[in-house]
Amino acid sequence: MSTGRTDTSRTGNAGTGGINTYKGEERALRADRLGTPGLLLSVLAASAPLMVVAGVMPTVFGVMGIVGQPLLYVILGIVLMLFGVGYAEMSRHVHNAGAFYAYIARGLGPTAGAGASLVALVAYSAMQVGIYGILGFEVSGLFATYLGIDLQWWVPALVAVAVVGVLGWLKIDLNAKVLGVLLVIECALVVIFDIAAVAEPGPEGLSLHAFNPETLTGAGLGTALCFCIAAFVGFEQAPVYAEETSRPQIVVSRVMFLAVGYAALFLAVSSWALTVAAGPSSIAGISVEQGPGMLFGLTEERLGATFTDVLHVLFVTGMFAALLSFHNVVARYAFAMGREGLLPAGFGRTSKTSGAPATGSMLQSALSVVIVLAFALTDDNPVGDPTAPVLHLFTWMGNVGALGVIVLMAAASFAVIAFFVRRGAGRAQAPRLVASGLAGLALLAIAVFTVRDFDVLVGSGPGSALNWLLPGVIVLALAGGLVYGAVLRRTKPEVHARIGLGNEAFQLEKAAEGGTDPR
Repeated sequence: MSTGRTDTSRTGNAGTGGINTYKGEERALRADRLGTPGLLLSVLAASAPLMVVAGVMPTVFGVMGIVGQPLLYVILGIVLMLFGVGYAEMSRHVHNAGAFYAYIARGLGPTAGAGASLVALVAYSAMQVGIYGILGFEVSGLFATYLGIDLQWWVPALVAVAVVGVLGWLKIDLNAKVLGVLLVIECALVVIFDIAAVAEPGPEGLSLHAFNPETLTGAGLGTALCFCIAAFVGFEQAPVYAEETSRPQIVVSRVMFLAVGYAALFLAVSSWALTVAAGPSSIAGISVEQGPGMLFGLTEERLGATFTDVLHVLFVTGMFAALLSFHNVVARYAFAMGREGLLPAGFGRTSKTSGAPATGSMLQSALSVVIVLAFALTDDNPVGDPTAPVLHLFTWMGNVGALGVIVLMAAASFAVIAFFVRRGAGRAQAPRLVASGLAGLALLAIAVFTVRDFDVLVGSGPGSALNWLLPGVIVLALAGGLVYGAVLRRTKPEVHARIGLGNEAFQLEKAAEGGTDPR
């Protein structure tokens, strides 16, 4: 496979910097572990559909006052489909567990790839760790409600860290089965609610008012865009598993489009069902009053207390599925970075028994423990008070991570254009390049909205230092990665040359030793 670069430095002395530290079977992820169903379920699990319906949607309806949320999901689905056109085509040429940063390295250069690698590691880690906060709070609530036990939120959060860490060491196909079962059940329950809402609508009947473009007005629109696009996060992870899929040239791109299409349809229909159940003119007020409890209240009115109790439990298991999905992604980014010399070589090692990126999995688990404990030690709120675990850990980390992913998607859109132009793209590629350009511009605009409205996103209020400190985490990660890339270019050009090549660099080295060139 061509690297898509003409400079011979990309295949220079790859023997230094750790490329020969491990045997070949330890430098590559196990192939043919995932087919289309397994990969689709793995990436969809990251979006935690039930968490979005119960948590994100009431916030957009209430805090932002955007009744047209269903239409917003349709519009964002179109934008992400445009993004997927170029991104999917890139996935046919580059198979690397480093996905985002590998694509950016191939299109915009290794130094840009180094910057993107650190942003990806920080962004996905933040999103995963943030979910531990809300999971811990919900589990402590279940213990208080059904068992009469007061349980601090950080106890179940740390238990979840341990369980996710163990699963992260196991085979990815086993992980996919766990994710698949949890995802299918939670989506089925939401669909049952959707049907019940349509069958028994609120006082305004089967209104389609939420799809009226006039509902997408007001000062909260930009903030709503930030919240809603985060609900799609997961589909872009498909290329991370390219090395572990059968027929990656076909499966990865297919899964991305299926994931975006499913998410757009599921989110649009479910948010519309909420407006039907509550009434378009009442949905904002009810959302403000009840928050995440709105879904469960509307469900109990139509399907009874038992169904609602099951939904509460699946709310937690859906978060767990998202945790496992993000954990797997972070571990693979760390593996890719270790294999290419961006992290110590030990991170580029896979487990001999499962083929999983064990050291990367340990890194993510250790980081999660440290952050959860840091929030626990500073949490002097009484049991049941959601302020620290939810509005701080979940909201702060979740929005930092979402901003990072939006920035990466925008950069990847422009990297796709540069990659194919450099390869001499002709008329056949023109539509893909135009789609990537439009998606990149739209994503940049959303990133600007995200930074501008960060005070609303994290509830810090105008003038708070958090409004620039939290987005500054992503800026700092990007700057640090770029500086690191520049240093590598001067001090270790052979490592700099490997950024974005993944296992291909190893194959090139083996071929060089044998006197052949696989390209």
